[in-house]
Amino acid sequence: MNSNPVPPPTSTLTLATCNLLNLALPGRVFYANQDPFSAAEYQRKTQWIGERLRALNADVIGFQEVWDEAALRTAVAASGLRYPTVLALGAENAGPPPGQGGAQGTPRLGLATRLKLESAQAEAAFPEGLAVEVPGLGLHQRFERPPLHVVLSTKAGLRVQVMVVHLKSKRPKFLQDEQGRPTEDRDDPKVAALATLRSLILRGAECAALRHRVVDVLHRSREPLIVMGDFNDAPHSVTTQLVAATSEVAYDRQARDVALFNAYEIQGEAALKKDVAFSHIHQGSPEVLDQILVSEEFHPESRFGLGDVRRVDYFNDHLFEGRDRTRSDHGFVRAVLRIRGERREG
Repeated sequence: MNSNPVPPPTSTLTLATCNLLNLALPGRVFYANQDPFSAAEYQRKTQWIGERLRALNADVIGFQEVWDEAALRTAVAASGLRYPTVLALGAENAGPPPGQGGAQGTPRLGLATRLKLESAQAEAAFPEGLAVEVPGLGLHQRFERPPLHVVLSTKAGLRVQVMVVHLKSKRPKFLQDEQGRPTEDRDDPKVAALATLRSLILRGAECAALRHRVVDVLHRSREPLIVMGDFNDAPHSVTTQLVAATSEVAYDRQARDVALFNAYEIQGEAALKKDVAFSHIHQGSPEVLDQILVSEEFHPESRFGLGDVRRVDYFNDHLFEGRDRTRSDHGFVRAVLRIRGERREG
């Protein structure tokens, strides 16, 4: 008789995050200072995205900078892969069912998934008490690009919470009038410093608001959570750590149950950790802005572990191909998670 225990069944869950750089239908004006895509540019862009999605071959893909859901559907279809759910939600349609109209003012967050979709929402308002005063802009109490929060379920019945995010960039926030004309001297270094401070305050406020949502989801659902997207800052920056609170675990092991962990940093020892782990190049310097964060269910040392991170890959070769708006200016990040046949008990 074989005395070796039978290992629990395992499955994999592959996730990816992709900033698409203004995916919009041909002829639609997304920013006043940029020409809309021509039909030829649109075809090149959606075909290029489709080719990248086919290479990623992920079960769940989070998208940033989606202006039109119809354009996202075209790009996903160009991959040749089957995704039963493709959607894009923003402030103007914050909740299912997703609309076919275009976003207004700022682009949406999007999702394509093979998993069963239980729910989807994109709420713009900050939690109560988190409004902040921004110099020259007044009270700030909403996400510019509302995080997309979905609940998915695997074939084995495991429910997974996923948030797709796109936080405020570091680009200086200069004041302008209703027609978009500058009302400040952008060449004045003192004005530029204040404009950069505005962006930092905006991103910090969004991160604090997102942190509140993360804690609420982890406490309420007791289900694994993945937060992925364009954080517009490094993994160990103050703003990213506002969301993840990973550093708190070093001082308090009990803090692990509401912390998020950078998937790249906790991937398995057998994973090939490349020295090309970056997702954006700013003025010649590589940066990691696009990240996948996971809750403790995928931490190898957690007693509530449901699996682990097998590997994380950065698809960034196109960043060396020159600037072209039919491609993305961000690399895409993919994480492969291994899930055991277990469910966390509250």
